[in-house]
Amino acid sequence: MPRPKLPRCISSKPRIRGFKPRGMESTGEVILSLEEFEVFRLIDYQGLDQSGVAEIMGVSRQTVGRILKQSRFKVAQSLVMGRHLTVQGGCYEVRKNRMQNGTGCRRCCARQENILEMLGNNKEEEAICQD
Repeated sequence: MPRPKLPRCISSKPRIRGFKPRGMESTGEVILSLEEFEVFRLIDYQGLDQSGVAEIMGVSRQTVGRILKQSRFKVAQSLVMGRHLTVQGGCYEVRKNRMQNGTGCRRCCARQENILEMLGNNKEEEAICQD
C-alpha cells in the first residue's frame, strides 16, 4: 500500500476553472490539478526556477520537476487534441496571507507556527486532498 500524498502548498485557487477549444467541437476533457497549475504558473509564467518553487510549495525539487512535466503534457494535450482543459482537484493546502491573519499551511509555513505558538494561537488550516 503506497503512503498517502502530502498536501502541496499553493498561494491561492486560480480565478479560472478551465478553457474550451474554439472553432471546433471539444474531443474530451483534460483535468489539470491545482498543484500542477501552481507549478506551471510559477515556473513558466513567473519565471522561477524549480528549486525556488520546491521551497515555496514545501516539496522536493524532483517532485516539482515531475509535477511540471505532467502539467506541460496536459496543457499540450489540450491544445493539440482540442480538449477542454479543466483546473480542479489535487492534494493541496491554500497558503493564506500571513500578514493579514497570521496563519498559513502547515508544511511551508513552519516558521509561522513558531510565531503563532509565541502568540498563543494554535489555529490550523485543513488540507484539501481529492485523489
